[in-house]
Amino acid sequence: MSDQTFLLPDLGEGLTEAEVVRWLVQEGDTVEVDQPVVEVETAKSLVEVPTPYAGRVATRHAAEGATLDVGRPLLTVAALAPAAETYREEERAGSGNVLIGYGTSGGTVSARRRRPRTRPAVTAAAAMHRVPLVVSPLVRRLARESGVDLATIEPTGAGGVIVRADVERALGRPVPAAAPAPPTAPASAVAAPASAVEAPVAAPLAVPVAVPGERRVPLSGFRKAVSAALSRSRAEIPEATVWVDVDATPLWDLRRSAPDGPGLLAYLARFVVAGLRQYPMLNARVDTERQEIVEFERINLGIAVQGERGLVVPAVPGAEAMTTAQLDTAIRRITADAREGRVAGVESGTFTLNNYGGFRVDGSAAIINHPQVAILGFGRILDRPWVVGGELCVRKITQMSFVFDHRVCDGGTAAGFMRSVADAIEDPASAIARL
Repeated sequence: MSDQTFLLPDLGEGLTEAEVVRWLVQEGDTVEVDQPVVEVETAKSLVEVPTPYAGRVATRHAAEGATLDVGRPLLTVAALAPAAETYREEERAGSGNVLIGYGTSGGTVSARRRRPRTRPAVTAAAAMHRVPLVVSPLVRRLARESGVDLATIEPTGAGGVIVRADVERALGRPVPAAAPAPPTAPASAVAAPASAVEAPVAAPLAVPVAVPGERRVPLSGFRKAVSAALSRSRAEIPEATVWVDVDATPLWDLRRSAPDGPGLLAYLARFVVAGLRQYPMLNARVDTERQEIVEFERINLGIAVQGERGLVVPAVPGAEAMTTAQLDTAIRRITADAREGRVAGVESGTFTLNNYGGFRVDGSAAIINHPQVAILGFGRILDRPWVVGGELCVRKITQMSFVFDHRVCDGGTAAGFMRSVADAIEDPASAIARL
C-alpha cells in the first residue's frame, strides 16, 4: 500500500491559487475515486474538488481558510488497492493531468484486463476517438449545463487540454483576449506520489509591527480576484458617468397588474437588450493591440449579484433572443446559483445590468466590468413629487446611472442609449409592442 498525494489542480484557466473554504473529509476517513473532498474558492466560484484516489485520508495539507497555489499538495491518500486499478477512462486515454473519474463512467479495471506497460503506437484513427481531456471541473460543468459535447471541441490548451475559452467559443460566446498565462506544472504534477513532492522554500514575509487599535484581515482569494479586476478596469478604461431620473410609474403599474408575471428586473433587462440592439457599440470590448472596437452579435447580459462571499456577475447568454418571461426565468436561476456560490460564466458577459436599488441606495458611479465597455444601474424606486401634464403629483421615480468607456463612444451616444431605456420604462406597453 502506497501513499498518493493529490496536488491542487487549475480549477479555472489562468488562476494561480485557491482558498480552502471547507474540508468535506477528516483524516482517517475512507474515500472513493471521484468523491468530493474539499470545497475551495477560486476567483468567484465555490467548487467541490473530487479526489482521483481511493483509500484512507492520511494528510490534509492545508487548514480551512488557507490559500494554496496551484500545483501544491492538497491531500494525501493511503491507497487500499493498487492505484492503477482506480484509474478511469480519461486516465487510460493518456491524460496525466485530468481529475480522474470526474464526470466519467463508473467501473474499475481488473488486474486481468490491465494494459501492458509497453503500449503499441496509436494510429491516427484511434487518436481521433480519444476521450477529450479536461482539467477543470468548471469547464466540464459549463459544457454539461450548456449541452456541449466535449468530443466535438477542438482543444487549444497545452497538451491538448480543453479550456474554458474552447467551450465558450463552441457556444458562440465572445472570448476575451487571454492574458499571458503563468508557467504551469507538467502534466504529471497534478497527481504524484507523496515521496516525489518537494515543496520549494518560500521566503518568509516580514511580520508587520502590531499597532494598538488595528486589526489585520488577510485578503481572501475572492477579494484578491476582485481587487485585480477592478484595479485593471480603473487603470485601463477612461470611464464617464451620466444619469437621469425616470418615471417608473407605468412599469410599476404593469408589474402590479400581473403579480405572477415577470419581475421588474426582467422588464428592465428586456429594455436594456433593445437599447443595445440600437447601440451595438456598447455591447463590445476594446482590442488595444489592434486598436479596434469589437462588437458582439450576441448579448450575454451580466447581472450583478451580491452573494454571501461578495459581488459576482453571472451572465444570461443569448439574451437578445429571449422574451421577458424567459429573461425572468434565467435571471432568477443565475441569481439563486450566484448567491449560493454555484456560478459559471462570470467572465462571458458582454454588458452588465446592476440593480443597486435593492440595497436602498439611489445612485452609483459603478466600475465597468472589464473587458466590457459599459454598465447600467438602477437605484431604488421611491414616491416623489413629479410634474405630469402641468400638474404636480406623486410618482414612482428611480435614478438610472450609466457608466461607459469613452473610447467607444461620446456623450451623445450614451445619452441616446439611456433615453431609449428610460422611454421604454415610462411607456412599457408601447415599447413591448415594438419589440
